[in-house]
Amino acid sequence: MKHSVPHQFSRFALVGATGTAVQYTVLWIGVNVLAQSAPASSAAGYLLGSIVNYLLNYAFTFASGKSHFEAATKYYAVMVVGFCLNTGLMEIFVRSLKLNYWVAQVITTGLGLLWNFVGSRWWAFRNAHV
Repeated sequence: MKHSVPHQFSRFALVGATGTAVQYTVLWIGVNVLAQSAPASSAAGYLLGSIVNYLLNYAFTFASGKSHFEAATKYYAVMVVGFCLNTGLMEIFVRSLKLNYWVAQVITTGLGLLWNFVGSRWWAFRNAHV
């Protein structure tokens, strides 16, 4: 992990765009095709997108030297908090504040990006020498 924080954040955001595309696709299908709630559909998309993000972040963003067991365990601990933030904020924004679910998801994605980067860089993928 020898890259600067801005460089690594750029890579993380690029990788995150892939996972976000998965999440937003599942959100759209859940709401418009399956008639599920926006928070539930967003939650399902978050889970699927996190798999794509883990694999790309492990290899591309952080070039982690950790075993997959250690890295994935820590990464998904960070993701559990991110999942709760995502689903909780979607619930608040859509159901309580009556925001359009796309507006709510974009705001939630931005906040989740920050949490997930901090947790991933400084804990999940952090190598001992960093």
